[in-house]
Amino acid sequence: MGQAVKVGVFATLCLIVIAVLIWKIEDLNPFKAKGQAVDAVFSSVAGLDEKATVRIAGVRVGQVSAVGLEGRQARVTLLLEQPVALTQGTTARIASLGLLGEKYIEILPGPPANPPLPPGTVLRGTTPPTFDEAMSKFNDIGNSIKQVTDSLSGGGDLGHNINALLAEVEATSRIIRMLVEENRANVGSTVRNLDQFSATLARELPRLADQMNRALDQISGVLEENRGNVKDSLANARELTEKLQVSAENLNKISGKIASGEGTLGKLINDEEAYDEVITTLDSIQGGVETLSGTIGAINKFKIDLDMQGFYLEDAEESQSSFHLNIDPQDGKRLYRAGVSSTPFGKRREKTETVTVTNPDGTSATTTTTKLTEEKSYVATGLFGYQAPRDLRLFAGIIENAGGAQVDYPVPALDRRLLLSFQAFDFSRPEDQSPHLRLTGRWQFHPNLYLIGGYDDPLENDSFFLGGGIRWTDENFKTLLGLAPLR
Repeated sequence: MGQAVKVGVFATLCLIVIAVLIWKIEDLNPFKAKGQAVDAVFSSVAGLDEKATVRIAGVRVGQVSAVGLEGRQARVTLLLEQPVALTQGTTARIASLGLLGEKYIEILPGPPANPPLPPGTVLRGTTPPTFDEAMSKFNDIGNSIKQVTDSLSGGGDLGHNINALLAEVEATSRIIRMLVEENRANVGSTVRNLDQFSATLARELPRLADQMNRALDQISGVLEENRGNVKDSLANARELTEKLQVSAENLNKISGKIASGEGTLGKLINDEEAYDEVITTLDSIQGGVETLSGTIGAINKFKIDLDMQGFYLEDAEESQSSFHLNIDPQDGKRLYRAGVSSTPFGKRREKTETVTVTNPDGTSATTTTTKLTEEKSYVATGLFGYQAPRDLRLFAGIIENAGGAQVDYPVPALDRRLLLSFQAFDFSRPEDQSPHLRLTGRWQFHPNLYLIGGYDDPLENDSFFLGGGIRWTDENFKTLLGLAPLR
């Protein structure tokens, strides 16, 4: 089979695998029954997308097929993939899988005894409060608590505020007494109503009355205790004034010593030589900070990719997995790659077996067999690369614990999503085996996911392999750690 035919077969197989994955991911099935369609109206569907799950009692029963705007409300079409008996009184709500999980539609069926929903019925949907609304409520509660505390403190001392409060209560009681005299008949009726209300409270809420009495006793005790504290506060204010006077005198003494050049601070202010030394030291620190800033800026120019991949080797009937770190200094020339792999051809062992056979005539024959085996182990990769013209990338160094070279070429015609790679390594294999060659094709169908396939060791084992991998870029890590803005 020619090389061009092998490449054509490999590309065809990759396209078939990609088509199957797209078929599965997009859930394309023209022969599948459409199911039952139900519409629901919500005030807001923020965070809910098409293909979202529809559940009843936590069990998946369908998905969201369409999301549209109807006036000032959102109309969502729910496609139920299995028959569900919905009765009148059925509602829908938007829920989340955990605190930060994906959003889905939860259907709350009506009572089983109710008649079934007529065709074309639109369900009433409810939307849970958002995180911003919850934070706004907390902010309102904090403002209310602050207003209450400000009204209690009054900006002055506690004794004065309490005396003012008592004076206002006394004035209010006088006004109430006058109103009672003028409206004695009405007051009598009101008192009778209050008697009935107090009887009800005494009968149904005895503990509430007891707690209110204890609270009034505690307030009275606080008032009595604060009368003495007011005098103590005035005494403390006088003592504080005296201490402030002493502190002002000490500050005058200190300023006088500084002006006369005494002490470290005085010498720094009055001695020009000491001042020049401080300025020189600050200049040195500033130079070090600028150097450090330049170093950090150079590090930020580096582009770092992390790859984790695995593929199944047909000939070995085992899988190989690897983890690679790719570093691009963004200078258009140098490239670096390091990694570790778990391969079934990593460790070679030479096993010798001796078998002795006794013949019927009494003679014996001894046979010695030497067998070379390869066991699965971990191997390391370290490569230095160069970016050639037309984005051709050349690498040399260590590949799976052996010297080797590698060539990578992203195909421009496919928007660089297809990466062709050729590796040649392990040129000194035992038993005069040919070097280990590997032809790989990688299709990047998602910014972080890709498929790989190709031929491994065509000169010896001729094994076809197929697998996939995950790719993280430095932008992914910055977004995850909050170092870059979300797009």
